[in-house]
Amino acid sequence: MNAFLGVDLSLTGRRWIGPTAEADRLAEAMAQETRLPLPLARILVARGVPPEDAASFLEPTLRELLPDPRQMKDMETAAARFLRALREGEKIAVFADYDVDGGSSAALLLTWLRHFGRQATLYIPDRIDEGYGPNVPAMQALAREHSLIVCVDCGTLSHEPIAAAKPADVVILDHHLGGETLPDCVACVNPNRQDESGDLGHLCAASVVFLMLVEANRQLRAEGTQGPDLMALLDLVALATVADVAPLVGVNRALVRQGLKVMARRERPGLRALADVARMDKAPSAYSLGFLLGPRVNAGGRIGAADLGARLLATTDETEAQMLAERLDQLNTERREIENRVRDAALAQAEERGLDAPLVWAAGEGWHPGVVGIVAARLKEATNRPAVVIGLEGGIGKGSARSVSGVDLGASVQRVAAEGLLLKGGGHKMAAGLTVAADRIDAAMARLSELLERQGAGTGGPRDLRLDGLLLPGAATPALIDEIDKAGPFGQGAPAPRFAFPAMEIRSPRQIGETHLRFTFSDGMGARIDAVSFGAFDGPLGPALSNPGSARFHLAGRLEINTWGGRTKVQLRLEDAARAE
Repeated sequence: MNAFLGVDLSLTGRRWIGPTAEADRLAEAMAQETRLPLPLARILVARGVPPEDAASFLEPTLRELLPDPRQMKDMETAAARFLRALREGEKIAVFADYDVDGGSSAALLLTWLRHFGRQATLYIPDRIDEGYGPNVPAMQALAREHSLIVCVDCGTLSHEPIAAAKPADVVILDHHLGGETLPDCVACVNPNRQDESGDLGHLCAASVVFLMLVEANRQLRAEGTQGPDLMALLDLVALATVADVAPLVGVNRALVRQGLKVMARRERPGLRALADVARMDKAPSAYSLGFLLGPRVNAGGRIGAADLGARLLATTDETEAQMLAERLDQLNTERREIENRVRDAALAQAEERGLDAPLVWAAGEGWHPGVVGIVAARLKEATNRPAVVIGLEGGIGKGSARSVSGVDLGASVQRVAAEGLLLKGGGHKMAAGLTVAADRIDAAMARLSELLERQGAGTGGPRDLRLDGLLLPGAATPALIDEIDKAGPFGQGAPAPRFAFPAMEIRSPRQIGETHLRFTFSDGMGARIDAVSFGAFDGPLGPALSNPGSARFHLAGRLEINTWGGRTKVQLRLEDAARAE
């Protein structure tokens, strides 16, 4: 396939790939048949949507897409045990992971129980002192005071801690990759159990919890009792789905779409307070969940008190919500400073080791375990390879790993753990965690690299830049963006459409802060569009576009609406550029 606009090597070193001739033909046919704008038709064709399904795709409904909860093994048993605890007044504990998915999952259960005037004990382990998932002392302590412990976003691999919870019953609601055997518990609901089909493997833990509550409500209705309004809980499910980087396809897309509508009503005190401290001045989007709200909820588990995020999401007290939101905002600022220091050190180490291997990794003494996952994601993005970043303390390394599309990282980490090179490890396809003895890091990373190479990791250079078509400035209107947004929400597995603007004049370039660039561009026919490129001066885009001279450039990026000072304008979030020959 010829490079789009002839760009074989852009300023960022990528080859541009555009729609095929067949995709163009299908898009034009769809536009004629459905009367949708051609750019939107191109997006639908790229998503594999036929013309007859276009209307339902653009208006996804949970009625059509929500799976029957009973598709998952142990679901009926889990809901029945949960309801028995409710009816009989048993003391319930919720043991949750310390990230957004875990906090949202816990908040779902706490909110649902509150409808019946019941409270549950929230327990979230400290990332540094206890690590991920159930541990024996915590489970034993909870079992002394509670007859039911519900583990959310964790527990599937925690055989010993679950056994230690006797005589309490344990229900697991999780989505992490399961092992060959399951813990000895009342129910383990997990779409990624090895005896599941995998059809629902893309669900985050909060979605699994939501489906358990759907089943609980169904069992209540069979008894003649009305359960809580589950639709009002979808803001939590949407937040978890986006923040946990679950693919926005199928039912996930519908959950996020509906959840954003719920969130826009600003009825949940914690999310309302968090949106205010994050200075969100427009309706929530998948972007704001992933980059504004999610990191702040996560900040407590990363470098502060582990339960802050879950408490914020579950609270009904306005004063507590404001206090927690401000504390999380402060912690997020501290997290960014720590992250920047670790990122610079990790990147330098990885570059020295080499960035062309199947696995990019770095390990350092004293690196905060709360930021190694974010730094691993940065290394992955910079190299288009799976990445592991490990913080060392007392001869033990605690690390996080992030993968690229098409490479199942969780299964490989689990195998290295089973072979004894890791003290423990597990996760899912795109992300994993591990614990390793310092003197075994080299051997463990070599073995992990070998396993990942078998899956094709490291075979490519910088990613090709895939484009959805050409646009001219005069066609990029707010009305077009509104139409395109109907194909959203956009995120993991459903990237926002990216358009190219050919042979543009760069006008009024100016540096913003230390690394960002703003400018306007035009095709010389009158219409102009504002553009912003974040981090442009960390790479080649800033120097090239800030001094364009008389040269014209092909520009590529994603369109968005920028509201400022009461004015609404189209803006291009620039991702790449190439000189127009």
